[in-house]
Amino acid sequence: MRHGPRSFSVCLAVNHAVKVSWPATSLPTGSTRHARGTPSAVSAIREDAAPDADGGTDRDADRNADRAALKGDCGNCFGLCCVALPFARSADFARDKDAGKPCGNLQRDFSCGIHARLRDKGYQGCTVYDCFGAGQKVSQVTFGGRDWRAAPETSRTMFEVFPAMRHLHELLWYLTEALTLKDARPVHADLRRLLAETERLTEGDAASLAALDVGEHRQRVNVLLLRTSELVRAKGGRKAKNHRGADLMGRRLRRADLRCANLRGAYLIAADLSGADLRDADMIGADLRDADLSGADLTGAFFLTQPQLNAARGDAATRLPAGLARPGHWSV
Repeated sequence: MRHGPRSFSVCLAVNHAVKVSWPATSLPTGSTRHARGTPSAVSAIREDAAPDADGGTDRDADRNADRAALKGDCGNCFGLCCVALPFARSADFARDKDAGKPCGNLQRDFSCGIHARLRDKGYQGCTVYDCFGAGQKVSQVTFGGRDWRAAPETSRTMFEVFPAMRHLHELLWYLTEALTLKDARPVHADLRRLLAETERLTEGDAASLAALDVGEHRQRVNVLLLRTSELVRAKGGRKAKNHRGADLMGRRLRRADLRCANLRGAYLIAADLSGADLRDADMIGADLRDADLSGADLTGAFFLTQPQLNAARGDAATRLPAGLARPGHWSV
């Protein structure tokens, strides 16, 4: 069956432009409302925290908690992923939908009418998607709580801004995680600066966000993320496997030693990774749709996102990095 397009993170992983219409990456939950001018958890890193030897703060080891703000909150969003983004009929979506057209399942209160039955109804792609908190940021901060139904003149710009904000929030996710990696201390100062700059960009008005060259900013971030990856994966002097951008679709990798491997942008669709050792592997942009992670050890795997796990299969024996949850559809 045909799958929908891959996520924006592939652009980071393989370092070239990829046209994205709908990231194939569970629907967001939560109820934290952001008021205009209220900093997110990322920007609210305590300025009075004690600096460490490289100029950082003693909160660096706790930044996984800061990523809580980088998760979708449907209760404070105007259903933007259900309107702004297009999707194509495939194994991930039951029917085609054009960008800017509301999904037929979107309710007047911006909730999903089939949320509890998305997989059964052929909308698996929706269950593995997360906007990294961009939806509520655009809805409640950029547009100050004015929704596109009540103020239809805002709809076009709002729908244009949402994908850009989502890209920036995904970058915030990676930068925030990079600062939790002790082996990347040599670049922590640079990571902090770029994290702050990226956060400032997310706080711009609609016009500045619509005009932003996300690709140029992404490339600057990618330079640091690549260096971070090299530093982390070099631990212990292992000669790790390099599968960056590799086509490993359907490959039998059961119990494979992929510790400290470079799997950036690797196509792992329907691959058998059961029992594989993926500790300390770089997973940014790896396409894990229908991959079998049963019994796999992902302890310490970095740049791995919840949408990637949601798209894969696993079980109770799968070991996950801190801060990520075991998807509800995985076997027990």
